[in-house]
Amino acid sequence: MPYPHVLLSAAVSLDGYLDDTGPERLLLSSPADFDRVDEVRASVDAILVGAGTIRADNPRLLVNSTGRRAARVAEGRAEYPLKVTVTGSGDLDPAANFWHTGGEKLVYSTDEGAERAARLLGDTADVVPLGAGLDWRALLEHLHDVRGVRRLMVEGGGTVHTQLLQQGLADELHLVLAPLLVGDPAAPRLFGPGAYQGGRLRLTGSRRIEDVVLMTYEPTAPGAGPLPTAADRHWLRTACELAALCPPSDTAFSVGAVVVAADGTELARGHSREGGDPVVHAEEAALAKLDPADPRLPGATVYSSLEPCAHRASRPTPCAELILRAGLRRVVTAWREPDTFVTAADGAGVLGSAGVTVVTVPEYAPLAQRPNAHLPH
Repeated sequence: MPYPHVLLSAAVSLDGYLDDTGPERLLLSSPADFDRVDEVRASVDAILVGAGTIRADNPRLLVNSTGRRAARVAEGRAEYPLKVTVTGSGDLDPAANFWHTGGEKLVYSTDEGAERAARLLGDTADVVPLGAGLDWRALLEHLHDVRGVRRLMVEGGGTVHTQLLQQGLADELHLVLAPLLVGDPAAPRLFGPGAYQGGRLRLTGSRRIEDVVLMTYEPTAPGAGPLPTAADRHWLRTACELAALCPPSDTAFSVGAVVVAADGTELARGHSREGGDPVVHAEEAALAKLDPADPRLPGATVYSSLEPCAHRASRPTPCAELILRAGLRRVVTAWREPDTFVTAADGAGVLGSAGVTVVTVPEYAPLAQRPNAHLPH
């Protein structure tokens, strides 16, 4: 399912605490960083905070710069991003600043909580029930498909950040580190306890802003089940982009593939017809670069822009079989193989019957198909 790009944004002290320390709020960011946050807000389609943040901080969540608001309007967008909150109970204060500043407001809740929120808020906000529990994937799908949100900024609190990161739904993290030691054991931390995706986040940038440091990260560790994560989407996009490197052919698809270890380490990549070999396939090219005895292979994920082949005329061993021989147990692909060269190809079925988890992310199919536009499919 297509989701918005999810950006988690937070400021923390040197000892790991958020900038909400009780009745007297300690502001960790510098004035220049507040302006940076304003710039990011102006760039997104929606801003989300948990109901606990509304109760504790009473935020307005506005784009404060008149110039940035004017630029949004000139681009055909609303003056302010959509403001979104999430609540299980529906216990919301209708007098909070959140409801009386900025543009449109949206509440996601459980079925029971939605009834309460609707009674409290009236026509101040749209209220969307998500069922018996809060389902983040359903929420993000609704934001994308119904509200047209392509880029979502999440400003807290800690519970919301924790849940999105644990479920592999955060595409990037903007973390500002302030030169302060809070020391209050009751102060909230950025993330709570729980199981997170294994592996290290990738540092994608860092810069000094007055006396604070902004660090940006993205997750790299593949998911572990049938549902795609933000890291899965990152690697699959990389595989699709590799397909554009393939020498053109009228008799074979252009495909890219990446093999990624469970900790997010890229092990190998390849693309069709790589290295002057006119018949090599992408997965074949990538796996050929690895030691078959590499202990990381059984826990790794293969990302392929096209479903691995189950039949081929050019060589005796199709890519699905090569993946099984390598001991890989998870494959993520963008596009199921059409009948262009092989009728009823079913590499996913071959892999699935052997116990491999196969995840298809169809929103990346157009990107995978782009270097194959000249072929009938």
